[in-house]
Amino acid sequence: MNSFVRALRTPELRAKIFFTLGLIAIYRLGVFVPTPGFDYTNVMVCSDQAQSGQGASAMGMINMFSGGALLQLSVFSLGVMPYITASIIVQLLRVVIPRFEALHKEGASGTAKLTQYTRYLTIGLGVLQATTIITLVRSGQFFVGCNLTLVPDQSVPTLLLMVLAMTVGTVLIMFMGEMITERGVGNGMSLMIFTSIAASFPGAMGQVFQLQGWMIFALVILVALVVMIGVVFVEQSQRRIPVQYAKRMVGRRMYGGTSTYIPIKVNQAGVIPVIFASSILALPQMAASFGNPESGWVQWINAHLVMGQSFSWIYAVVYVSLIVFFAFFYVSITFNAEEIADNMKKYGGFVPNVRAGKPTESYLRYVINRIQTPGAMYLAVISLMPLLALVYLGASQNFPLGGVSLLIVIGVGLDTVKQIDAKLQQHHYEGILR
Repeated sequence: MNSFVRALRTPELRAKIFFTLGLIAIYRLGVFVPTPGFDYTNVMVCSDQAQSGQGASAMGMINMFSGGALLQLSVFSLGVMPYITASIIVQLLRVVIPRFEALHKEGASGTAKLTQYTRYLTIGLGVLQATTIITLVRSGQFFVGCNLTLVPDQSVPTLLLMVLAMTVGTVLIMFMGEMITERGVGNGMSLMIFTSIAASFPGAMGQVFQLQGWMIFALVILVALVVMIGVVFVEQSQRRIPVQYAKRMVGRRMYGGTSTYIPIKVNQAGVIPVIFASSILALPQMAASFGNPESGWVQWINAHLVMGQSFSWIYAVVYVSLIVFFAFFYVSITFNAEEIADNMKKYGGFVPNVRAGKPTESYLRYVINRIQTPGAMYLAVISLMPLLALVYLGASQNFPLGGVSLLIVIGVGLDTVKQIDAKLQQHHYEGILR
């Protein structure tokens, strides 16, 4: 606590912290601003019914990332998901489109161009998602079982205004996130996700207390602390591959002769595999929502591929399989062993007892695959916690102590504390981390 006090006493750091908190407060305020065109009273009634009856299971992750704004149909209903999706798409397109890979290698100018493409794609995804949500609301498929009138005026100008309001809300979130990253503390989009998830914790824990009593509630708190310690340990764990650079003479000066390392985290993929797996599993749920509830295929999907009130082994197996697959797939794309080996060879670097070039590339692939195996299983175990809580605690599908929410909260918290610590070190203060 004393370190945080010293951080607030540093004028530059204090300004960054207050700037960040101010934009986060604006973001949370926008969650409760209704989108023009909706009947807000009826929306809140249907939202309460959906949360108690799991009527919006297909929208669960988006609602969590938006801090509950989706089920309230506010101007920030889309949250950060369009920007996250656009960022992932642009990153994956580097493998497919050579132009994107060339821009990535150009440095700051190329990165700025890719960021501009990400913004354009975010706007396009915002328009698409806003149109989809409004269409689902008008058809009655968004809040299943709620027959209240949510869009009194369904004229074309009103519908266009609703799409514009949601899209502008997405653009505003993107702008605030970039401003926090540039002028505040921490990564802006990550902090907004952190805030949205943290805002859902009191309600979720309150539900456990009301349904299970204080003994189960205390047990959940104890298990949560143990799991958080384990997650922090795994997230901080890494394999360091030693790299040495040979000495070389350039003119009268000698360069090289130093040693460093390549850090490879146990969870190299982060939360991306869980997001991909959840998005893939949301597609059958969305398809079933448009079908006849009496159809056999709709009933099978609702029974086996929807995380509702009961546990499904089919859902669990498919979910874990997708997480493991996307963990290896994403790391294979983002960790370019060939590029790293070529750069090491270019500057005279080598891994001890490993020849430069192709042998180094093979060695790096071997190491990353071995490390990613326990990392993928770790992601799968953490992601199954909401399913276990659904069975043994009767909690909702968005139980916060597991899956994407726990990884994001701990990861963003650690990164933000590290950034504050680094800025304190620049001012010759003792850091927060010891």
